[in-house]
Amino acid sequence: MKILALDPATVTGFAYSNGASGTWDLSVRKDESSGMRLIRFEAKVREIIDTVGVDVIAFETPTVGKGKKANFDALKLQTKMQAVVELVAEQTEGVEYIGYHLSTIKKFALPNAKTRDKAAMLAAAKKKWPDVDIIDDNQADAMFLLALAQYELGG
Repeated sequence: MKILALDPATVTGFAYSNGASGTWDLSVRKDESSGMRLIRFEAKVREIIDTVGVDVIAFETPTVGKGKKANFDALKLQTKMQAVVELVAEQTEGVEYIGYHLSTIKKFALPNAKTRDKAAMLAAAKKKWPDVDIIDDNQADAMFLLALAQYELGG
């Protein structure tokens, strides 16, 4: 099963069943609307589907923190990016999608850890995949998301 795992954000982490992984910087450039980020995101997802094929797109679902951790701008962006994933999957024959909550991904990656912050996820990914040049926590999250989807879906 060919799975594309996505940690959607301005810097989106991705991991694919063939071992490819990394990040996409989808920052809005000067004199662009915020919709350009979504256009670039859709183009990247479609490029992978068209180039190597995808059976399932697994993605981190939007989450809202509490109190000072609440970031509604990030929530809006992640929700829009989820909509792009769903739209692409619905428009592409044979492509399904599944969302995973952040806490589910972190518990899978760090089952016995007392802390599951960005640094812990990055360190765990570097330990699990020592031969991969893991750039940041976005890529690490996508890699663990891929591993979780493969575990659950048999990919």
